[in-house]
Amino acid sequence: MEEPFLTLITLAHFLETARFRDFWDEAERNRQILEVVPGFEQAIQRFALHVLSLSYQRLPRLVLAEAINMEGLSLDKFLEHQVVNNGWSVEKAPGGGQIIGLPANEHNYPELKKNIADSIPLEHVSKLFPVLT
Repeated sequence: MEEPFLTLITLAHFLETARFRDFWDEAERNRQILEVVPGFEQAIQRFALHVLSLSYQRLPRLVLAEAINMEGLSLDKFLEHQVVNNGWSVEKAPGGGQIIGLPANEHNYPELKKNIADSIPLEHVSKLFPVLT
């Protein structure tokens, strides 16, 4: 009875730390525990895509493939669907392979935000100029 819980804790740890390749390898070794949950694989793939979209604007195809445990023709079809329906892009990488472009969102698009409360008024700074010269 203890073993399935330890496995689930390990799997949760891999997901929480975005170690998707380790997660999928462990999930494959423990297929008998997970196959009773309908839609499990699709739910994990959605989670991995969400995590990637928070972190990346562009990522290598290999990183995406490992995160969602998909390759070959099924990955090609998945990417084609994402390009047509969700604004993704697929570009050739300079050294070969592909780069996947994800749509910008508030998390993966850095924006400089100026906090007025943290600013030092110019009149305070100008008092330092005679001392510095």
